[in-house]
This record gives sequence, structure tokens and C-alpha cells, in this order.
Amino acid sequence: MSNEISATERTYLRELARKQAGYAALPIMQERKHVWHDLNEGRVGVRPPVVVETWTFDRDFMPPSIFKCTSPAACNIEWQLLRNIRNHELIDDDKVIPDTFEFGWQVEIDELGVKISRESVKDAEGVHTGYKFHHPIKDLERDLALLKPAQCRVDREGTRAGQAFLEELLGDLLKVELRAGSYGCAMLTHRVVELMGMDAYFTAMYDCPEALHQLMAYLRDNCLRMMHWAESEGLLRLNNENQASFGSSYNFTRELPTPGFDKNKVRLRDLWGSANSQETVGVSPAMFNEFCFPYYRDVCEPLGLLYYGCCEPVDTFWADIRRLPHLKKVSISKWCNQRQVADRLRGTDIVFSRKPDPNFLSVDVRLNDEAWAAHVRETLEATRGVLTEFIYRDVYTVHGNLMNPRRAVEIARREINKVFGV
Repeated sequence: MSNEISATERTYLRELARKQAGYAALPIMQERKHVWHDLNEGRVGVRPPVVVETWTFDRDFMPPSIFKCTSPAACNIEWQLLRNIRNHELIDDDKVIPDTFEFGWQVEIDELGVKISRESVKDAEGVHTGYKFHHPIKDLERDLALLKPAQCRVDREGTRAGQAFLEELLGDLLKVELRAGSYGCAMLTHRVVELMGMDAYFTAMYDCPEALHQLMAYLRDNCLRMMHWAESEGLLRLNNENQASFGSSYNFTRELPTPGFDKNKVRLRDLWGSANSQETVGVSPAMFNEFCFPYYRDVCEPLGLLYYGCCEPVDTFWADIRRLPHLKKVSISKWCNQRQVADRLRGTDIVFSRKPDPNFLSVDVRLNDEAWAAHVRETLEATRGVLTEFIYRDVYTVHGNLMNPRRAVEIARREINKVFGV
């Protein structure tokens, strides 16, 4: 990270950092931490937290008009600070405002040995939304040989220089922390669709199943290769506090790190990880069991705790999903039979990670309070006795009305308090 920022930018960034630190020190943040710990550690009767994920509607939440910095380094810092500050000021959900400034290792990874280019188009508001991949695999049996083992490199010197710059700029206000995920891509079927396309993927299950198994084995092994590379290089960092395992579902837990932990050597089994397979929504449970489950099981095995799912209805494949190693949270989208999954989770320590219908915020210019409240109540009724969280995601616009997500949080809390008490 370049340290070429102006004196004016420096002063402004420090003001933002001071404001974030002030919000992080509020008593409510400690209360929220306790809720997340209770949820993730399986405490019976914990009040479901409510989070609105904002990055998908950044056209409204982070418009160009709010930014003041111009140099690349200052802009990157301003972006992270403003997102946290505005979350508290405008949304005030159950996100814990961090008392840290986080950054990642400078790494270069050639994951597949082939380039996957993407073409996008703008929507009516001029935002790049629709896209398509240019698939490098045209014939699976012929083109499998194009794929190579992942090549990974870390720039330790560059990372240390970036850390020193941040610590000098912000370190007396916010703790500067180096963070890292597990590095492997556990969304294996997403890679398949990037490489060959959805139609070709589904057809290959019938036309060339052995070649498809070879592709899935390659993706599994490549994912594990990257994960173990990061582990052997000492790049892993614990993510059992104010980090999101997936989709703004926060990780606070004392169940990690696992026994035998050495603070100087974080292992994959000390981490939260995530996986999903949205692309297989149209296949049968038998096909999922044959072409997906064994490979997902293997890439999830090294991890400590697992968040599984995104938009796909997990009830269809529950017989396999429930057998994934270290399963701790499961995403329940609007397309999922939530009552059926809730019945299966009742009495377990697996969290029902409810993903409400995004249409309440993204379609109507003004939130329909009564309909939204009924939507929340439906989940609360289905999940009695089940560990539950509400993660509101995939809202791509709020039509410039930032009062809507705040109001949605207030109404959700009101309905939750009717069940769990204030």
C-alpha cells in the first residue's frame, strides 16, 4: 500500500478513525457481542440478532458524494471507515462496530491456470449488474488438460510495509490487524459454471460423468492445495471474533481455536469457513449426492466450523448437507422450506441463518411495515426452540431511501422482542 496521502487526507482519516473507535466503545457493542457469543455457542433462548448486509446496495449506502479522499491509499482506508460509521449511524443493526482496522496479506494466486473473463452491462441506473462469463472450457473431455495446479505467492515485504503505514496513521486510535481467510474456494460448483457454463455442466452429468468427476476432483484438490499452502506459509489468522464467516453472519465464539492451538501457528481447524452450491438448485438429490457432496465434504473437513449455503434451498439436499463436517450455520433463503429445516435443526446447536425476502427493501420504494412484520413473525413461529439469526442480504437498491433498512431492523426487533422479551 502506498503511503502517498496528503496532510488533509491524513487529518480527515484520523477523524473518521476516532469516530469509529467511539462507536466501538459504546456499551451496546458489548451487549451485541454477548448475543453473538450466546448464539454461536448454542445458548438456549438467545434473542436472534438482525443484520442488514449493505454492500449490495452501495449505490444508495456508499454513493460517490460522501467521499472526500482522492489518493488511492486514502480512498481504500476511507471506504472501510465510512462503511462502519454509516452502518451504526444509518442502519444500527446488530453488527458490532469494530475497534480495529483490518487489512489482508498481499498475495498473488493463479488459481486455475486459465483466464476466466467476465463481461458486464449496466442497469437502468448505470450500475454494472448483469454479467456473463467467457468460459475457457468448450469441450470438457478435451479441455480438462488446460487446468493447472494453483500457483500462490505472498509478498511479505509489501504486507509489512502496508502494516507499518497503517499503524503509523491509525494505530493509536484503532488496532491494526492482519486478517486472512482460508484461501481455498469452497464454492466448487461456482467454479464449474465459470469454467464451462450452467447448461454444459448439467449436460455433462449425463454425457460425460467421468470427466465431470475428474473436474470436481481437480477443483477439490486445488482448493485444498491453496488452503494448505496458506497454512504452511503461516498466513492464517483466527477469525473467531468480529469477522463474518459468510454473508455478514458474525463469528464470535469460544469454540475456536480448537484444542492444541499454538498462537504462533494458526491451523485450518482453528477457523470458520464457508461453502455453498447455488448452481445445483436444478439437480436431483441423487445427482447432488454423486457429483457434489463427496467433494464438498472433503474441502470442509480441515476447517473448524462451517457456514453452509447462500440462496439455494437447502431442504432439497438436507440428507447430504447435514453430514458436512463441522456444520454450525445453514443459510435459509426465501426459496427454502423453512419450517421443514427448522424442525430438523430443533434440539441441535446448528444456527438457522434466515435470509429474508429481499423484495421488501428492493422493490417497494417505501417499506410495507405490516407485510414485513408478518414475514418476520412467520420465521419466529417456525423456529421456536431453534437457534436463529436474521441476515438481510441481496438487496440491490433501496431507491435512495436509507430509512427503509433502518425501519426494517426496528420492526424485526419489535417482533423478536414480543417472543423473547425486551
